[in-house]
Amino acid sequence: MSGRGLLMWDEAVTKYDFGDSHPMDPVRLALTMGLVRAYGLDRAMDVVSAKSAGDSTLRLVHRADYVAAVRAASADPHGADQAYGLGTVDDPAFAGMHEASALIAGQSVGAAEAVWRGEAGHAVNFAGGLHHAMPGAASGFCVYNDASLAIARLLELGAERVAYVDVDVHHGDGVQAAFWDDPRVLTISLHEHPRTLFPQTGWPEETGGKGAGEGSAVNLALPAGTGDEGWLRAFHAVVPELLADFRPQVLVTQHGADTHFEDPLAHLAVSLDAQRAIQEACHDLAHSCADGKWIALGGGGYEIVDVVPRSWTHLVGIAAHQPVDPGSVIPSSWRDEVYARTRRLAPGRMTDGRWPVRWKGWDEGYDPGDRLDQAILATRRAVFPLRGLLA
Repeated sequence: MSGRGLLMWDEAVTKYDFGDSHPMDPVRLALTMGLVRAYGLDRAMDVVSAKSAGDSTLRLVHRADYVAAVRAASADPHGADQAYGLGTVDDPAFAGMHEASALIAGQSVGAAEAVWRGEAGHAVNFAGGLHHAMPGAASGFCVYNDASLAIARLLELGAERVAYVDVDVHHGDGVQAAFWDDPRVLTISLHEHPRTLFPQTGWPEETGGKGAGEGSAVNLALPAGTGDEGWLRAFHAVVPELLADFRPQVLVTQHGADTHFEDPLAHLAVSLDAQRAIQEACHDLAHSCADGKWIALGGGGYEIVDVVPRSWTHLVGIAAHQPVDPGSVIPSSWRDEVYARTRRLAPGRMTDGRWPVRWKGWDEGYDPGDRLDQAILATRRAVFPLRGLLA
């Protein structure tokens, strides 16, 4: 296995562009890559571009009629079929939509192939993590579900156990749906409670299909307002024990940056420093539970200057085994790039001033009156017995 990680990158992924008024501004990808370069992390990893996902690959998850509908909308955005979730407020059709979406999917599939074959231990595609797309419909800013396609490709290559951990503020509903009945895939999603946030799914009682799939879906629904200590407590109260039991051959993680307190579309209160702590935890879990095989994806994140580039640059640094010091001063070259692209002032350091983040472990006690602890316990009670673990 190569000692260097892979960074999947192609400038053309920035053509995944729903328009000027849409919150998913592709400049967040360009600024992330710019910050990665400013820290020299592109020299610490092999930067590669995989080929776009072809129809046979897309059909590992998506229906043929849906792929055809995306192609049609890509050629004629005004004729997009809303029955497929295309041409909606969340997912406006745009020229070249199929090509941009298939390229992002191809990067995640290529990452999966390289990690499975031992060509790299870790691979990052921060343009990916489009976890809401369903087999037959676009949803939540997502056209093709690259995370599901990467997992499906791993299964096609012979993987018998793949774990997917999603820490985006929104429920990883599309990935859960794709593998609902498949015991080879364990999906774990930590997200804001469905009572207060799209897509209104991800209740703790959603534990997988009946029969062999039961217990293969795990959902931890966090109360709005959850901050650093609670978010980390919840993660460590559920994820490590499940992964140690499942023993995945590959760990796929999704790192949406929209848990941040500055994100305009959600209601958690997590800092950049806590996001970095979870990234480190996922890296450690890949080594302790999955023989180091780790595929890390991006996801949501709509504070495109202050949050997304810094968060995903930390992710790249961790995967490159050259973590960025949270206290480091951000290079002026990148701050100049930010101003040139957005006319906004860039942040000065790689921290929100909360590093290192501390939290109370689950083994240190349970408060029955605390809403976060109630959420943790609801998840453990729903799924742990199904997997033969003590709740």
